[in-house]
Formats: sequence, structure tokens, C-alpha cells
Amino acid sequence: MEKYLEKRSNPKLLSIIIPCYNEEKVLPFLKDRLMQFLRRLGLKVEIIFVNDGSRDNTIFQLVEWANSDPSIQVLSLSRNFGHQIAVTAGMDYASGDAIVIMDADLQDPPEIIIEMLAKYREGYDVVYGQRLTRTGETLFKKWTAWIFYRIMKILVHKDLPLDTGDFRLISRRCVNALNGLRENHRFLRGMNAWIGFPQTPVFYNRDPRIAGETKYPLKKMLSLAVNAAVSFSPIPLRFSLALGFFIAFIGFLVGIYALFRAFQHFILQTPIVYNPGWATIVTLICLIGGSILISIGILGEYVARIFEETKGRPLYIVEFAKGKNVQRKKVQ
Repeated sequence: MEKYLEKRSNPKLLSIIIPCYNEEKVLPFLKDRLMQFLRRLGLKVEIIFVNDGSRDNTIFQLVEWANSDPSIQVLSLSRNFGHQIAVTAGMDYASGDAIVIMDADLQDPPEIIIEMLAKYREGYDVVYGQRLTRTGETLFKKWTAWIFYRIMKILVHKDLPLDTGDFRLISRRCVNALNGLRENHRFLRGMNAWIGFPQTPVFYNRDPRIAGETKYPLKKMLSLAVNAAVSFSPIPLRFSLALGFFIAFIGFLVGIYALFRAFQHFILQTPIVYNPGWATIVTLICLIGGSILISIGILGEYVARIFEETKGRPLYIVEFAKGKNVQRKKVQ
């Protein structure tokens, strides 16, 4: 469906949200690159760093940076709540007319923000960075990422863009809509697709990580995939139902085969090797037992998320805030 776009000017204030978890090796490179870029950008900018329970010297470097630059805002969470929650905290405290989400590792070049702003001025509310290449990553990483995004498109939302992370620009009205969605198990890319505001890509080549180690190994990617699928879609439950029907059908065929073999042995007196019962029993137990365990496991994932949501706990806890903008803005 075509969206009506209303042209707008550049944001009066641009907020850049950067979640950080053990990024002490990256921050010196990020500081140099960001400062050079912002001098060319020519807009009023606030940069909100969200320290997501780092165990190294990340927070000390961020506070030192904030002390020397009033545009730097620092939120320090009381523990590691995860990337999606850290980004949510940044959006809660951001004051800008438009918000950019980017990681600290410089794999997503800040210079792409200029292209995002051009699309923002055309009237788009979400401008996401879509990767053409992934430099410096292993073939296994590229392969698993390719599979991840295509499975997510099936399970989460038909409009979920492929090969797209959280690097994006979001308008204020879009941020307000996202901030109204307070579920604990968050998949922001799917939530952006769900709200339905006009969205468009900008294409870029993803650079290798500038320093440090990736914060999204295979284990975390699988965890994000499970969380996104269960939080956004009833398809896994329907899959377990379909699997149950399929296993029942296989069991029915095995039963027919067992009756046929019994008919051959007892009625037709055909000279065949026949061990009454054991093969049929073992096969049916394995098939039915496996399907039950799969279905219970999938159902358990949904029940666990219902349990988490009914607790009503806050998404995160801010240990302290550094910077005028975030200190005066108290968000529950």
C-alpha cells in the first residue's frame, strides 16, 4: 500500500542512541570518527550512550567524554539488560525530533546518516540501513545471518526488511509509538515493521568491526531469533499442531502396515519373519513421544513469556544518568 509522504525540514535536534557493552577498545576510534562527522553534519545533536552493564572501563570513558562535551549524554543501566532493552532506554530518554540508532563498533558508518536525513526530509518515518556486503565476517556468519533474516520475515512480519539490523533513523512520532509498546521481550526491527509508518532503505556496505569482539555470536543470534518468533508470531504453535497431525498420520500408516504384516502371517500363512508387536510399539512411542515433547516445549516458551509480562516489572533500571538532557527527563 502506497503511503502519503509530507515533506519536512531537517530535525531541530537529532538524537543518536549508541548502546555499549564492554566497548572500551572501540570508544577512542568512535569518538574521533563521530566528532569529525558531526562537524560536517551541521545539525544540533545529542548523543545518548547507554552503558548496558559493561564490565570493563566503558563507563569511565563515557563519563570523561560527557564531562568535556555537553552534547554527550550517558545512561548507565544497573546491569546487563540486553541490546534491545538498552536501545529502548535510549529512546525513552531521547529528546530529538528524529532518532538514529547505531552500534559503537563502527560497522555501520555514521556517514550514512546524511542519506537517512535526505529520506527523512522526503517524509519517511523510518529509514533503515540495508546491507549490501558484510566485510570482515566469516562465511559461516554470513550464511547464518542470511538464514536468520529470511526466517524472521516468515515468522515475524511480512514487511520485515531483509539484511537489516537496528541501524536506522526514526521520526519522533514513530518513537512515541514504539515507546508505547512496553513488552518485555522486544524485537525492535519487528516492532518498527508492525507500527506501519512509511519506511524505506538506504543501502550501504558494512565495514569490519573496528576493535574488540562481536556482541552477537551465534548463541545470541539464536536467542534473538527464538525471542522474535515467539514474541511476534503464533506460527510455532501452529507448527506444533501441524506436526502433531503429521505424526498421527505416520502412526496411522505404521498401524496399517502392522495390520497388513499380521494378516500375511496369521491369515495368508505367508512365510515371513514376524516378531509380533515390538517394532510397532517402539515406532509409535518414539513418534508420539517426540511430537508431544516438541509441542510442550513450544507451548512452554509462550507460557514463559506470559509469565514475564504479567509480573509488570520495569524494562530496565537506570543506575545513574550523566548529561543535562537525560538528568531532567525521568522516564518510568
